Amino acid sequence: MSKSWASTLRLPKSSFPPRPLPQTREQYIQRCADDFYKWQAANRPADNEFLLHDGPPYANGSLHAGHALNKILKDMILRVKVQQGRRVSYIPGWDCHGLPIELKAVGAAEGKRMSPGAVRRAARKLAAKTVLAQMKSFRSYAVMSDWEARWTTMDKAYELRQLRLFQKMARRGLVYRKYKPVYWSPSSGTALAEAELEYNENHLSTAAYVRFPVVGGYGHLPGLEGFAGKLFAVVWTTTPWTLPANRAIAVHDDLTYHIVRVGGDAFLVAENCLERVAAVLVGKGTPLEIMGTVTGGQLTRLRYVNILCGKLASPQPFIHGSFVTEGSGSGLVHCAPGHGFDDYIACLPLGISVSAPVDNDGMFTEEAYPDEPDRLKGLSVLDGGSAAVLGLLGDDVLDVHEYRHKYPYDWRTKQPIIIRATAQWFADVDSIKGQALAAMDEVRFVPETGKNRLEAFVKGRSEWCISRQRAWGMPIPALYEPDGNAIMTDEVIDHIISVIGERGTDAWWADASDDPAWVPPSLRGKAEYTRGRDTMDVWFDSGSSWTMMDRQADIYLEGSDQHRGWFQSSLLTRVAAMADQSNSSTANALGLSPFKTLVTHGFTLDKEGKKMSKSLGNIISADEVMDGSLLPPLKPKKKGGNGAPIQDALGPDALRLWVASSDYTRDIVLGEPVLKTIHQALLKYRTTIKMLTGSMHAAARTAPLTAVDQVALLQLRAAMAEVGRHLDAHEFNRAFSALNRWLTNDLSAFYLEALKDRLYCADGGGVLEPVFLGLLRMLAPLTPVLVEEAWAHRPAWMTEDGAAVHPLRQLYGAPLVDAARLTLDEAELARAVPVLMRTHAAIKAASELARADKVLGSSLQCRVVLQVPAGSAVLEALARYREELEAMFVVSEVALNGEVSAAGWRYCEEFELDGARCKAWVLPPTQAKCPRCWRYVAPKEDELCGRCEDVVGEGVQ
Repeated sequence: MSKSWASTLRLPKSSFPPRPLPQTREQYIQRCADDFYKWQAANRPADNEFLLHDGPPYANGSLHAGHALNKILKDMILRVKVQQGRRVSYIPGWDCHGLPIELKAVGAAEGKRMSPGAVRRAARKLAAKTVLAQMKSFRSYAVMSDWEARWTTMDKAYELRQLRLFQKMARRGLVYRKYKPVYWSPSSGTALAEAELEYNENHLSTAAYVRFPVVGGYGHLPGLEGFAGKLFAVVWTTTPWTLPANRAIAVHDDLTYHIVRVGGDAFLVAENCLERVAAVLVGKGTPLEIMGTVTGGQLTRLRYVNILCGKLASPQPFIHGSFVTEGSGSGLVHCAPGHGFDDYIACLPLGISVSAPVDNDGMFTEEAYPDEPDRLKGLSVLDGGSAAVLGLLGDDVLDVHEYRHKYPYDWRTKQPIIIRATAQWFADVDSIKGQALAAMDEVRFVPETGKNRLEAFVKGRSEWCISRQRAWGMPIPALYEPDGNAIMTDEVIDHIISVIGERGTDAWWADASDDPAWVPPSLRGKAEYTRGRDTMDVWFDSGSSWTMMDRQADIYLEGSDQHRGWFQSSLLTRVAAMADQSNSSTANALGLSPFKTLVTHGFTLDKEGKKMSKSLGNIISADEVMDGSLLPPLKPKKKGGNGAPIQDALGPDALRLWVASSDYTRDIVLGEPVLKTIHQALLKYRTTIKMLTGSMHAAARTAPLTAVDQVALLQLRAAMAEVGRHLDAHEFNRAFSALNRWLTNDLSAFYLEALKDRLYCADGGGVLEPVFLGLLRMLAPLTPVLVEEAWAHRPAWMTEDGAAVHPLRQLYGAPLVDAARLTLDEAELARAVPVLMRTHAAIKAASELARADKVLGSSLQCRVVLQVPAGSAVLEALARYREELEAMFVVSEVALNGEVSAAGWRYCEEFELDGARCKAWVLPPTQAKCPRCWRYVAPKEDELCGRCEDVVGEGVQ
């Protein structure tokens, strides 16, 4: 094209950069996040608030992509609600107590012995520093929030709320102290909750078959009348180190047991376990004889001796155990009520003593072997303990073998735990379980399977061990008498809370042990009371966060692991504190849940589909996504020398679009292949925005709308409706897909192609401004930084007249164009759109055949003949918009049911619509190419077409 004609065109002119400029990122984040949050808080109605309550991240270390996934999902939901006209409330929080922070603080002391007060000071300093670092990262993701109002579980105000909640539960009798088995971590030195465990599927234990001699007479059993030998009970255990705590042998009343003779002795074995145990009992050539058969109920009259309990110990009983099966072992189960939950429950009502001769470090105490107290004392039960115990049993050990099985580990230290009876504080879950489950019936779960998961955890729980043996945590407000008896009355708790209100929780450890200020006046002088050193489970800490709200949250959103963690602890503490305890009817559960909607997301996986973990070294940070370091570098542009490769840093939009494009209800893959797709989509958005901002003209607001324009508006409205539905349902990946389909199929491939001639060569009309605003509204929750940047680069005339409202602040469904400008019958046009789109696709398919044969370049280089059955709805639709078909299909000429010349090349695509069989023929043009608009509608070569003659003559505006 000659320069003279080029100067007459309206070519796009935009300041919008093809890639984001690093120097402007912070200002755009500030505007679309912090400033926007303040704006909506001031401009959206206070009586229509949407409350999202933050599941506090743990203030221990740097963030990874999983944290970004969580915070961005929350942010997108909030932005959708603002678009719907609601004011949102989102105050971020942090979980700051607990063992990991304590261990890190102690580790930083490089082996120096630290007092509890010193530990707390170091842990508080570490947590406070981490909170600020994590908050800085979250803000870099363009997450909007009331950051200045943030809360942490170590704030004094928060701690006092938590203590008041504890007091309320204790007042209702839901908190008590018991000596019973709990999960105990020797590596951490504290009790653990179920939520703090992970399971090693390949743990290797030392298993053994052991015999115990039956004493006190058993001649009444069938087959043993006059028997002169000894009778033994055979048990199988995978934890031989618990045998010193054995206090009973459990059988099942309804199982059948055989009395079998091997040599001169007899053994008790369940009938269906005999084949398995026979290999252990029978030596070479020794026959096995069944002497008699009994039920388990008959065995509960027997007594046996455990030599590990000492020479002075009394014989121990056989008891019924509902948990006894024939699936493994011998059908007789060794019971150590101090080291097993089932054992404890079976032995407790029978008054059988609970023994757990193991200290906090997992070492045997002298009570483990009373006859020789130093024999086992100080030996680790997990490291050599089983072998030592089996050595003491001597000939009573029938078989020893390795056993690979699933075993609980401390999820922090990655070391095996034990079950050990200690005096701990518990919350009664059983009495509130019904109301908790009923409260969940009101909750909307996303995905729906989340309800089953949370229900399973609540149903499977009767007690919650809420005490821990650490320094960095919330103290359990109890005083102790010299004999160890705990005093926790409402008066005691109330007084302790008042002192903490004055002195803070650190004073609980720092004040002198005999400081009378901690003792209520009514108890002073009656005994020497000491303050307890147990702290609350961190799940009780974070689960108390609902006390920060004055009503139910509209939404809780966290990872799927929180069903057994924060979701559950929040639900249970709220029900415990607020339910009508005088009436446990599930009908009284209305409004008890802390959340109306519960959304859960999966974990982040690497490109190989493996869960990210520090041990595997496959952790990906959000910064790596934002700075483009996970992708190959861009080729450098050489300007006077060799330029260094640069990373394709698309900033927080790349990170956010990865989240938006993913099905977060499952585990999510993050790696180079996924990010390549995300970058392509983001660059497509930027290319489109650059074209729109460079091509919008003020005159288009008053220019008449064509059928093509109104088709584009119909498609835009349909796309926005679909995207809006998915956004409202939190289905961001579906919204992302719907947006991309519209952008690719309707906007780019159809409307922008159809509009270019009019836009550049004619009156510059069209509906690019509504398209621009609609696109940004759809992108607003997903990529707000991009939207802010696009708005900053809108044409000057849009800035000056101020008519258009910022897409972040505009209601999603607000009109994009004045309805008075829509001159065509919308229903009629909507019925015609499928015809127009299918015909368009057929023409493109035929054109591609011509291009493949290299007889066609630009689509303007052809004419089209459409052969459509007379009287068909297809022909009616095409004829109605006949005057715009060339522009719609971006060809130089369209004929309906015209002749197909035999001269020259021709290509055909057949298609069917509403039962009408049609053909689209692509043929050589019949006129010359216009040197200005490149359409083949000029009378001869190098002459302008009539339209261009008129435009040039009038002068281009």
